[in-house]
Amino acid sequence: MQKIRDNLSQLRQKIQQLLQKYQRDPAAVVLLAVSKTQSVAAIETAVLQGQYRFGENYLQEALPKIQALKAYQLQWHFIGRIQSNKIKDIAENFAWVQSVYQLKHAQRLSQQRPAGLLPLNVTVQINIDREPQKAGIMPEDALNFAQEVVKLPNLRLRGLMGLPAAHPDFMAQQQSFKALQAVYQRLKEQGLPLDTLSMGMSDDMEAAIAQGTTLLRIGTAIFGQRDP
Repeated sequence: MQKIRDNLSQLRQKIQQLLQKYQRDPAAVVLLAVSKTQSVAAIETAVLQGQYRFGENYLQEALPKIQALKAYQLQWHFIGRIQSNKIKDIAENFAWVQSVYQLKHAQRLSQQRPAGLLPLNVTVQINIDREPQKAGIMPEDALNFAQEVVKLPNLRLRGLMGLPAAHPDFMAQQQSFKALQAVYQRLKEQGLPLDTLSMGMSDDMEAAIAQGTTLLRIGTAIFGQRDP
């Protein structure tokens, strides 16, 4: 658990150094800790270091964690692929859903959001590198899709999320993120009230910061390598 504490401290320092390097506001980026496969104890260690935003990929794994850590009033983001039969539970238990790319899912998330909760924050997932094995809206379809999502009464459209192709090369990483940033700016210019660009993980964090990310999804750099 000491390693998690050390990792978080080092990561926060690195993020600040990169924000300074690319002449960005020190408060420009939010850190989302990706806690997939991590134990309640590991998450609690991060919480006690001041980390309150967590991302989960699998509903059945996330729900016991959300319940066990309820007293901390954490902000939970669903970042995995949405399954139709899980939408009710997602709408009831998460503050954010970052992986919206089908209108029927967005409509059902809005319908299933409990009346006593604030609107569900959502980001539209963009398949920025057009990979056939990955989910997401194609860049050219993003505007029309976002204009439909923003009409839904119990959702609050916050921005875009992207998971680009894995590139070991820094310049190639930047190209993917630059393309996603361009889609984000185009939608904002059309009047959509966006404030969140979710891109960048442990291995491409610098390129994402250089290209304007506002939310980093970091797992390995906090919790270490996951068990197979």
